[in-house]
Amino acid sequence: MPFNQRPRPEILASLSDLKPVPFWLDDPSSPEPASALTRTIKADLLVIGAGFTGLWTALLAKEGDPPRDVVLIEGGEAASGASGRNGGFMDHCLTHTFENGLQRWPREFKQIVRMGYENLDAIEAAIKRYNIDCDFIRSGEIVVATEPYQVDELRSSPEITAKYNYPVEWIEQDKLRSMVNSPTYLGGLIDRNVAFVNPARLAWGLRRACLEVGVRLFERTQAQSLEEEAGGIMVKTQFGQVRAKKVALATNAFNPLLKRLSYYIVPVYDYVLMTEPLSKSQRDSIGWHGRQGLGDAANQFHYYRTTEDGRILWGGYDAIYFRNNGVGPHLEHNPETWARLADHFFTTFPQLEGLRFTHAWGGAIDTCSRFNVFWGKAMRGKVAYALGYTGLGVGASRFGGQVMLDLLDEKDNERTRLEMVRSKPFPFPPEPFRSPIINLTSWSMAQSDRNNGRRNLWLKMLDTLGLGFDS
Repeated sequence: MPFNQRPRPEILASLSDLKPVPFWLDDPSSPEPASALTRTIKADLLVIGAGFTGLWTALLAKEGDPPRDVVLIEGGEAASGASGRNGGFMDHCLTHTFENGLQRWPREFKQIVRMGYENLDAIEAAIKRYNIDCDFIRSGEIVVATEPYQVDELRSSPEITAKYNYPVEWIEQDKLRSMVNSPTYLGGLIDRNVAFVNPARLAWGLRRACLEVGVRLFERTQAQSLEEEAGGIMVKTQFGQVRAKKVALATNAFNPLLKRLSYYIVPVYDYVLMTEPLSKSQRDSIGWHGRQGLGDAANQFHYYRTTEDGRILWGGYDAIYFRNNGVGPHLEHNPETWARLADHFFTTFPQLEGLRFTHAWGGAIDTCSRFNVFWGKAMRGKVAYALGYTGLGVGASRFGGQVMLDLLDEKDNERTRLEMVRSKPFPFPPEPFRSPIINLTSWSMAQSDRNNGRRNLWLKMLDTLGLGFDS
């Protein structure tokens, strides 16, 4: 999509009242933090990380085996990481995209697709069972074409995806613009089985459910090391320690406790804006009266959706890697990217000139070279991990946690027999090579967007190696 450079004063005006905090976490209903761990305790299972993966792992562990003593520790507070900073898109797809999954696991892809739908159904059932108020809605997602070359690519998708019981529908330009009116839209592809949530409230609801079934939770408790010992694993924290028979690692993009995992994970920062609630006339001007989510079909893409109180969340485009796997609160603020996002927003919806943004934030995405979650075990099978969701973990994290439990319990079942579960992504090179390679790839993807989707020699080589960056 060609973006115009708007006069800077207009962009600054739209951003002048920003709160640089995640909208979802700026909520008076957030729970009081649990106490930190300050002593030595024992557990059958210790889960490290109280984001979506850790919360689902702990909850599923207790549901599957109620007598099991499950402890959950979190360095900050539940949902304070990526789980409270994302867009709330809950996809049924477990492989990041249809194309990514089909390319990597063609023989088992129908099975993976079915498991993805079952996983989404199970999430909805749990939300109802535990009375979690998280604005869950299955309203569907539309991928919009904003360049002519994207139209042909998207238009051909329904015939291909139907062979794998993965229904999507092409929408012509006129019909699409009657649903959501942007002068940039040339058509779109809708997947009606994508859901949306308030991600922080979902995480807090899962936190409450964990406590109700007997999970012991300690927040503001940073795991510092793993040590194998007879009969289990010793996990040291800043004030206490846990002796656990088994450990599930759910640490997302943060520095992993197992050094080997740093070769597979790259933390990439994504940034988001949230508007003020739209007036009726503003809403009418764009015609977006449904709750569909949207995203554009470029490599550097935007994702956006509406909220329960009539705001628009707008994020994506820039995906920034900071040298040496940099993570930390100082990287969550990026005024330059927020200004660029605001520029793109008003290019997409010029009718909304004068609308202001109330919140802006950033968060780290745990990216791996295959773009979807991978698993493994360590320390003679006493430790399992699930990482690498690449921005689509809101739905896939429940499946990720279930597989971790399967691996720890040495189960031979349909999930653990998947090649997707048994394989690993290609590792990233260490620094000083990692930064220039990632930057070259990002530059090449931006060039592809500006060149009608044509991929340069570097991207073609990555495609040949099975490392094709497509989003």
